[in-house]
Amino acid sequence: MIANIFFNREEGRLRALWRLLIQTAVFLVGNIVLSLPIGIVAGIMLAASGVNITDPQVFSDALQNPLLRAVSAIASLVMMAFTYWIAARWLDRRHWRDFGFHFSANWWKDFTFGLALGALLMTLIFAFELANGWITITGTMQSFHPGTGFWGGILAFLVVYICVGIYEEMLSRGYHLRNMAEGLNLKHIGPRSALLLAYLISSSVFGLLHMSNPNATWTSTVNIIFAGLFLGLGFILTGELAIPIGLHMTWNFFQGNVFGFPVSGTDSAASIYAIQQGGPDLWTGGAFGPEAGIVGLAAIALGCLMIVVWVRLRYGRVVVLDVLASYHPPARAGGQRYSDQHSAQLSEADKPNEL
Repeated sequence: MIANIFFNREEGRLRALWRLLIQTAVFLVGNIVLSLPIGIVAGIMLAASGVNITDPQVFSDALQNPLLRAVSAIASLVMMAFTYWIAARWLDRRHWRDFGFHFSANWWKDFTFGLALGALLMTLIFAFELANGWITITGTMQSFHPGTGFWGGILAFLVVYICVGIYEEMLSRGYHLRNMAEGLNLKHIGPRSALLLAYLISSSVFGLLHMSNPNATWTSTVNIIFAGLFLGLGFILTGELAIPIGLHMTWNFFQGNVFGFPVSGTDSAASIYAIQQGGPDLWTGGAFGPEAGIVGLAAIALGCLMIVVWVRLRYGRVVVLDVLASYHPPARAGGQRYSDQHSAQLSEADKPNEL
């Protein structure tokens, strides 16, 4: 009885809760381990340049250097890839591609759509606020970090947001959502309800993880939960991380480094447009950025609609892929790709699952 709490004999692996806890713990501890040498090297370099690193605030501000943030983001991505390897081999008992990385021409088309969607939606947000007089453009191609030029700041944050777009989607959608769905797929719940429930829970966790961000409020947290649902929609409709990763990358980059908005409460080191934010915080999101405002929510709603339309055009029908909530050992699955499973679930037999 006790063994059954930890181990699923039918699947031959640990149960979902323990898989989630182990993978997340390894990622967090690994991040700390990797950040230590980065911090030590940064401290030595700062001390050599005359910075008073004994002052906590001065040291904290110095660590916001764009290059250091880029290095830190790369380290987090490396650690996430490492935990995926561990999870695939010893925890989940599946190929790492089954977390949403069945690379193909279709995968890259979806990824390109995600990139375009993030850029388009943030452009619409900027245009709407500018038209309403809520934004004043104070300059162009400006750097906001002392000692960092415009292009250095832009390139550093491009690296940051590429890495963040990948490792946050790997964690929240590829791993959390997938494993929660499998864990909740009980007889009295069923795979489709399990997937939708995991979709909501993982998005809520995604929102709560942003509560420690600068300028965060309960309103921003709720809005980030909706952002999590937005990012996860492409995953539950395609079984791949292509749309979420592409969308996450350009949503952040255009928000902070093109249009000068705060990104989830944090400022960027450089931006093509330097702006002064005005207008009602309820609409604009204020110091947290568009993600905490009504305008941001409207963009998220429009983005969800556009994802549904894209999937309809690409796959012929919009279906919640409840196969994501079902586990098949590799020997039985025969290496089946989720693109194939997607096609199978779009068959006539699955009409009841159509949105």
